[in-house]
Amino acid sequence: MTPQFPIIELLDRLAIARVKHHRIGNNQVELDFYYNQAKHLDLSLVAGELINLQQIHNEIWELEKELKSGRENELPLEEIGRRAIKIRDWNNKRVSIKNVMAEKLSCPVREIKKDHLSE
Repeated sequence: MTPQFPIIELLDRLAIARVKHHRIGNNQVELDFYYNQAKHLDLSLVAGELINLQQIHNEIWELEKELKSGRENELPLEEIGRRAIKIRDWNNKRVSIKNVMAEKLSCPVREIKKDHLSE
């Protein structure tokens, strides 16, 4: 049986897969999997939000790439802290967009952050 995701998680993963496909291009199976999962949805209702999610994931990718490549020791701690704050801020926007999509697609699942850094 194919796994089921809440719509907001499925679309978030689809946006990440699109970013990954654009950047490195070796994830066609992953991209097709998420498109197949979303084929029953009217993505035109959330096309703008999907584009915004992709832009957010691109921004996060840029902020994290040196940290994930083992080059974090080349960055001053202040820069690492600034990036962490920016990533938190982008994730706040991401949560908001995901919840707008849930509303537009009549999905009862919402992402709620309480006592969390992304609040």
